[in-house]
Amino acid sequence: MTTTARPGRLSRPGAPARLRRPDRARSRLGEIAWFLSPFVVLAAIWLIVVPAADVSSRVFPSLPAVGRALGEMLADGTLWTHLGASLYRVAVGAGLAVAIGVPFGILMGTSRAISGFFSPLLRFSVALAGIAWIPLATLWFGYGNNAVVFVVFNAVFFAIVYNSMLGTRQVATSLLRAGRSLGAGRWQMFWQVYLPGAAPSIATGLRVGMGFAWRGLVAAEIIATSAGLGYSLFLARQYYQTDVIILMMIIIGVLWLLMDRLVLAPVERRTVERWSGVRTA
Repeated sequence: MTTTARPGRLSRPGAPARLRRPDRARSRLGEIAWFLSPFVVLAAIWLIVVPAADVSSRVFPSLPAVGRALGEMLADGTLWTHLGASLYRVAVGAGLAVAIGVPFGILMGTSRAISGFFSPLLRFSVALAGIAWIPLATLWFGYGNNAVVFVVFNAVFFAIVYNSMLGTRQVATSLLRAGRSLGAGRWQMFWQVYLPGAAPSIATGLRVGMGFAWRGLVAAEIIATSAGLGYSLFLARQYYQTDVIILMMIIIGVLWLLMDRLVLAPVERRTVERWSGVRTA
């Protein structure tokens, strides 16, 4: 009498994944350590060289001085005030740019007449997006949130429109024919064909636009507001507080890295993988 092995006892679908999980965790930790390594080296050089060279604090602060400035701003709440103001302006400006720019970009991608009319203006405006609008923004909206939000909006809007237009033009003809043959109306084509098809390009445009927006935000806050990370930089410069200047530069850079690596990059990766069928590294 012969016995047959039960396939279910020889291999379980979930077992390989559990075996690989520690390896994935170690690989992820290695990637994080490699990403942070240049910053650790830079901090070590900073910690050693500035005191050893006896650099004046008005020229460049020591690392402990920057740490003390951070503690003071956290204790008196000024850091939270500046941080909250900047994040609010970025969120509102970018949100408006996406809400208006995506439909407009898709419209340009679906209509050759509209695209032909607006494309020269779009290319012209790309060079002016962001900080070039600050003088007009202060004249139109005065000094405050509205002027900065307008600058952020411009920085994101043109990148979103351009990438939405390109993504719409890359939607497969077979999908367009299938939607029309099934009787899809304009809104159905927008929501079920064009928007998903252009989503990878839109995500890329958002990531690029947010980089421009962050720079425009800092420049606009230096000129047009009395709160925000950019304003804090300007105020510290007036009082020769180099420790606060460097601290604000570090915070701005860290915030962008967190936004890009934890939010924008995953959104772009998952959007590309889902809607284009391409696996990204």
